[in-house]
Amino acid sequence: MRKKLQGKELKKQEMQEFNREDVKVYGFSRFFKSIKYSLQGLFYAYRYEQSLWIHGIATIVAIALGIIFQIKLSEWAIIFIALGSILALELINTAIEAAVDLTTTKIHPLAKIAKDCGSAASFIMAIVSIVISMFVFGPYLRDLFLSMF
Repeated sequence: MRKKLQGKELKKQEMQEFNREDVKVYGFSRFFKSIKYSLQGLFYAYRYEQSLWIHGIATIVAIALGIIFQIKLSEWAIIFIALGSILALELINTAIEAAVDLTTTKIHPLAKIAKDCGSAASFIMAIVSIVISMFVFGPYLRDLFLSMF
């Protein structure tokens, strides 16, 4: 089982009541709060989810290769779409896992299906991102290898 929020941090966030009508008021304040909450979710995921770190490292490697090989603008777009998709899907998977954990503390077959399917979606997108990266960086790596001999 994954690490969960610990002690005071969990109690502080556990059961805060709110008025939905107050939350849904439009304006700059709401906009900036939504950014704040998005960043909190991102920081949480990077703190507790190992797969986000793996994808983060892969993102750094892909950006470094793009700079080294001076890839075209269209190739940058393809790489960023692939990387952004997998990172976003990992965050959705984290949200699914948290929602399932909120609903039940027992190992239930339906909870397992929800978590496994979320994980499988992330896994499939990770493979697709690797294939996309191979299409983009493959010719550059091939040319580099051939120039060595």
